[in-house]
Amino acid sequence: MTARVGVVTFPGSLDDGDAARAVRVAGAEPVRLWHGDPELHGVDAVVLPGGFSYGDYLRCGAIARFAPVMETIVDAARGGLPVLGICNGFQILCEAHLLPGALTRNQHLHFRNRDQVLRIESVATAWTNAFQPGQEVLIPVKNGEGCYAADPATLDRLEAEGRVVARYLGGNPNGSQRDIAAITNEAGNVVGIMPHPEHAVEALTGPSLDGLGFFTSVLKHLVGAPA
Repeated sequence: MTARVGVVTFPGSLDDGDAARAVRVAGAEPVRLWHGDPELHGVDAVVLPGGFSYGDYLRCGAIARFAPVMETIVDAARGGLPVLGICNGFQILCEAHLLPGALTRNQHLHFRNRDQVLRIESVATAWTNAFQPGQEVLIPVKNGEGCYAADPATLDRLEAEGRVVARYLGGNPNGSQRDIAAITNEAGNVVGIMPHPEHAVEALTGPSLDGLGFFTSVLKHLVGAPA
């Protein structure tokens, strides 16, 4: 049976279409989810896409965190549902307290858009098991508020527990502490990543195919998950 991966659309989402296409390219069925509908319609995993949910008013992700669909997603994620937050989706996961820390304004105060090299630090998550530890990948980054920040104790805990999923190489585009580009929760089913793997799944439009591994990873995870 084909896995069904939900892609949420919030007012201001920009990359929901790209995320749905990446899900399809990976071999799953994308299911479009609406922010105002709390039902997940039987999906096996969820992607929170990039963009500017609710116009980034108040604070990035701060309003989206209260959307009806997010109440359901938070409960399901705590029960093991795989959830990937990309860029604004990462911000939403932090606002919803599914991931620690926060995403703040880029230290240089400029929007940064470029192809970015990352090093995969953890392959023990639902979204990175298709990679090799230490593998370098090339994925676009585009953000104005992508600087990951947390208190020293939280950063030390993430490091000690192997929950830093990816780091920036070849220059930090936003000033994220300890060059952190992606993190995971304790269970490994929730991952937030600031760069955009959905923009690196096809040779025609991406700088590489390296982003596809995030989406094939969750399919591999679902096959091995208990029924």
